[in-house]
Amino acid sequence: MNSETIYTTLKHRILDLTLKPGQSMSEHKLCERFGVSRTPVRTALQRLQADGLAHVIPYRGSTVSLLDFDEIQQMIYLRTAVESQVIRDFLPVCTPLLEEKIRYQIRKQMALIQGDFELSQFYEMDSHMHAIWFRTTHKDKLWELIQKAQIHYTRFRILDIAESRNFSAIIREHRELLQIIHEKQADAIAPLMHRHLYGSIERLGEKLQTEFREYFITKETDN
Repeated sequence: MNSETIYTTLKHRILDLTLKPGQSMSEHKLCERFGVSRTPVRTALQRLQADGLAHVIPYRGSTVSLLDFDEIQQMIYLRTAVESQVIRDFLPVCTPLLEEKIRYQIRKQMALIQGDFELSQFYEMDSHMHAIWFRTTHKDKLWELIQKAQIHYTRFRILDIAESRNFSAIIREHRELLQIIHEKQADAIAPLMHRHLYGSIERLGEKLQTEFREYFITKETDN
């Protein structure tokens, strides 16, 4: 097994919170698990650190990086502002076929939650739907930049999904957005996107300061 496979496996486990913020990642145990020497494991950990997903201290060990709530809030602010404008740009060029693509993604989300599924699957479907208006308006690069920049926000969304499991409410907001797009209600986009993207903070509420407090960077945390 090479370092690329180890990196991809660990990245997936960190993003879906199988490996939780602050959790130790022992080189020795990873070597045993993947059946490799230390070199590919160290290479994978260094890449994860470059991504902002791991905190590596030479001769002391590695841990999954903590979540930065300030960065998460800024990403939500950015997503709300940018994506609201992108959807406004999408309205004039949206065709019945594109509406059906959005509707199809919503149907897939509904079908998924009827059975057993991984939380990351729901998140990926959600991302596929949001990507439609970015790609249609030729803002693919902007979408890619957002995806790369929202490492902390991705894990925060997964935490929200895992804790609240309020899939029906999320899908309902997707339907509302589709209706807004269908009726070309430009003024209704920003309020809905604000509610949709800030919803995770509201749903997690006080648990951010209690149950999940150790997942986040604090002023006393040396990260």
